[in-house]
Amino acid sequence: MSQVTLNASTSRTTGSRTSRRLRSAGSIPGVVYGVGAEPLAVAVNAKEFRTAVSGEQGLNTLLELDADGRRFLVMAREIQRHPVRGTVAHVDFQIVDPTKPVVADVALHIIGDAVEVRHADWEVDQQLFSLELRTRPDQIPTHIDVDISELRVGGTIRVADLALPAGVEPVGDPATAVVATHAGRSAKAGAVATE
Repeated sequence: MSQVTLNASTSRTTGSRTSRRLRSAGSIPGVVYGVGAEPLAVAVNAKEFRTAVSGEQGLNTLLELDADGRRFLVMAREIQRHPVRGTVAHVDFQIVDPTKPVVADVALHIIGDAVEVRHADWEVDQQLFSLELRTRPDQIPTHIDVDISELRVGGTIRVADLALPAGVEPVGDPATAVVATHAGRSAKAGAVATE
């Protein structure tokens, strides 16, 4: 995984008035925090931040934050958005150790065609769209493929059934359903007609 350098200013004062001024000037107020480090108030350029997290890794991008000469290896964590415009209003940067696991939210992509399910007029229902994974920051996958080719009528694909890369483990219940199947309209109508 490549690192992206993001410049930050540490000269901002805290407070809502200062934060509003920063946002109107094209900056995002934020804070850098982590184990063994005092929270540090920073401000980053909104356009540079969007560019930094718009790659394949999204918010799981490993960032090298240059805060007026002090360098931190961070990931963007808690992001607050404006309720109407949807623009980023505040961002928390968590300092990470590249050798220690972190928890990251990764998108799930459905691939393949559940032919048997389709031919029986049943439907595939994706119930989970992202999955929390624990792994080292440099091993966070961009997404996880969920192959539904072998899915049968009445079948379910659970978290435990997913093929995860080496060194990556799911957080939470492995029995959670990712994809399930249910009868479509025509299959339900056929069942009612035969009763």
